Amino acid sequence: MIVLKFGGTSVGGAEPIQRVGKIIAGCLDRSPVIVSSAVGGVTNRLFRIVEKALANDDWKTEYDELVSVHKQILSQLKLSVDLVDSLLQELAELVHGIALIRECTPRTNDYLVSFGERLAVRILAAHLREAGVEATACDSFDVGLVTDSRYGAARPVEDVDDRIKKALQGVAGVPIITGYIGKDSDGNITTLGRGGSDYSAAIFGAALDAEEIQIWTDVDGVMSADPRIVDGARFLEKLSFAEAAELAFYGAKVIHPATIIPAVRKNIPLRVLNSYRPEFQGTVIVADLDDKSRRVKSIATKGNVCVVNIVAPPMLMQYGFIERIADVFSRHEVVIDMIATSEVSVSMTTAPSDSLWAVVEELSEFAEVSVENDMSQVSVVGEALTADVELAGRVFGTFAKLKVRLELISFGATRNNLSVVVSNDRLGDVVAALHSELFSQSP
Repeated sequence: MIVLKFGGTSVGGAEPIQRVGKIIAGCLDRSPVIVSSAVGGVTNRLFRIVEKALANDDWKTEYDELVSVHKQILSQLKLSVDLVDSLLQELAELVHGIALIRECTPRTNDYLVSFGERLAVRILAAHLREAGVEATACDSFDVGLVTDSRYGAARPVEDVDDRIKKALQGVAGVPIITGYIGKDSDGNITTLGRGGSDYSAAIFGAALDAEEIQIWTDVDGVMSADPRIVDGARFLEKLSFAEAAELAFYGAKVIHPATIIPAVRKNIPLRVLNSYRPEFQGTVIVADLDDKSRRVKSIATKGNVCVVNIVAPPMLMQYGFIERIADVFSRHEVVIDMIATSEVSVSMTTAPSDSLWAVVEELSEFAEVSVENDMSQVSVVGEALTADVELAGRVFGTFAKLKVRLELISFGATRNNLSVVVSNDRLGDVVAALHSELFSQSP
């Protein structure tokens, strides 16, 4: 059994859906379970609808365009154009209520953005049935995906494996399951965070002991750098779980960071594939690499980060300084990426957010705090970092040639990544020069 997850661009129109249908039909002998994202662009449109409803703006025009997108796909697939009318009506009534009271709680927001995936799976399943493949559209929460109540960033409950196995036993044909969403124990719809359909696929794959979890997108696989920044970025044939986790966390957009966790737990290979080139092998992600595959793999980037500098001379020789800082970030649910410390100072990176300013205000009660905006994080990732004693010299020599000021340096505890922070305006230069230095002679 295999799990195939299709992203928004893979189900972004009638032609892509037909292509996906052929991919699914071609692997029926492997008992596929399908996880689907919303039609490309629909989730962003749903967020805009909420914003307009709250601002007493014209949300109906945006809603009508969303309806038109789905109706057009249905028509082009020669399916009944009223197939998803009940869901579209439910969505309209929900947005109308938000517009009336000018309020949208995190719980309501998750309910609203869930419609993208719920619409998509019904269209994909109907197309498969029309093509002669028995398929059933499934909302993930109806096939066992129960989560906690952290709206916008929900995580599955401990016994989710048993729930999924039991629930899927009664599904006829190929299950076409919503990615990104679940329900908490009170029956409220939750979401797993942006890009969470990858995570959904891994949750189902782990629960079902899949032989492989496939992430189908619109690129050939994982690359040695962002091809939008580096023209000569190379395709990577194989990565370890550790390398993929570092790349995902430090900015690579190919897979969701949490995707690795269920796969590691059950030691299930992940494969990143291109639905527009299904014959291409893609990138496989496995637990262990042979010695030939242990080398620098990729340069990950994350733009528009903040560097938070915290200095507290009175804490010299006092215990509890780091704990006190961590407690503030934890209570405000602000995630820290990189961190560097001394006896009385801490510097760290995080994403800009409203919550960050609440953190800064509270930290200022016992320390001097400054925030540097418009920064970018650059991470060199690969299992070769500990073995290559010359690597650090090559990396920092590149920075010296470019005369780039480094705001922060971190060599992760896993020793699989070497990360620095530079200003946004130097990001392109830094990545291009690093890629040339590290990959110009590598196989």
